[in-house]
Amino acid sequence: MIVTGEPSGDAHGAALVRALQEASSDSLEIFGATGPLLRAADVESIIRSDDLSIMGLVEVGRVLPKFWQAYKALRNAALERRPDAVVLVDWPDFNFRLARTLHRQGLPIIYYISPQLWAWRSYRLRTIKRDVDLLLAILPFEKEWYAARGVDHVDFVGHPLAGEVWPRYDRSEFCRQAKLNPHLPIISLLPGSRRKELERILPPMLEAAALISARRPEIQFVVVVAPSRTSDEVREIARAQRTTPLPLPSCLHIASDSSREALAASDVAAVASGTATLEAALLGTPMVVVYKESSINWHTLGRLINTEHFGLVNLIAGEEVATELMQDDLHGESLANELLALLEPNRNAAARERLHEVADQLGEGGASERAAQRILEFLDKPTSVR
Repeated sequence: MIVTGEPSGDAHGAALVRALQEASSDSLEIFGATGPLLRAADVESIIRSDDLSIMGLVEVGRVLPKFWQAYKALRNAALERRPDAVVLVDWPDFNFRLARTLHRQGLPIIYYISPQLWAWRSYRLRTIKRDVDLLLAILPFEKEWYAARGVDHVDFVGHPLAGEVWPRYDRSEFCRQAKLNPHLPIISLLPGSRRKELERILPPMLEAAALISARRPEIQFVVVVAPSRTSDEVREIARAQRTTPLPLPSCLHIASDSSREALAASDVAAVASGTATLEAALLGTPMVVVYKESSINWHTLGRLINTEHFGLVNLIAGEEVATELMQDDLHGESLANELLALLEPNRNAAARERLHEVADQLGEGGASERAAQRILEFLDKPTSVR
């Protein structure tokens, strides 16, 4: 059984399933909570997790009945079918409750992609100790962090993106398709994968683009649309932005299905905090990490975060290799200033060199294959020694 809830978890889960199918000598029957990629990998869908990908207190309150129905459906399916293992992928608010119930019923629990307990809600460590039999971590510092707190059933398998993030074509071809000039600077704007992120983060990005264009009209901009969003949504928000004092840049391209190509072709980027910052790091694109939440979520949940940095790329580096503009610090003027500073050749080159060092820390390619092998090894062991 496999359970994912977020688009990134669906992608990592699908890669893991494919690796399991290739590595196992037996035919595998896999079912659970699926997104589109897991369904494409022939995982039987007990529930579709597409409609459950939300965040924040207000959003959770509105759809709590759906979560409860999903939980009951997965619990009942697991207890009826008794899978050899339950693989939970990230999504701790949901998966921790499921882990507790199913582990008490004697089902082995494997957690893939550690919850970020080192950042917030470290009290959940007791759930990992009590209800998880094997934790597969994807960030280099996590195994040591857990070991220091008495958790030794943790393996670092490398990040699933390591060795997997490559553009399909180069800057010249991207510019040809996007009708951009490859000899002029390009700034990519990645506002996130959720509708609420688009509504909160894209406006200051567009404001920054307008300010930069007023100072340096030769600079070109690309708004990168996440797979879960549409170009129409971006255009809708951009139309609303016309009320600002400065017009949007005339050279503003909207890119769908080409996020890695856009990042690789860009001189700098503004990237919503999340997995996309790691993609930018792996491609060596200097970036500003940004985020903006609703006030209630930021002031309620933000206080629980106990790390110095927010962006994954900075957490891995252990220092701020990419400037972070969070919440009230994110506005057009601040973002414009940071992006323009990052275009300066010496700073740009230094940022690229540091990002390559961060990318090396994520491990070699093949994380999904190592995770699959570790799962199969775990299942081969007698129950008494797991």
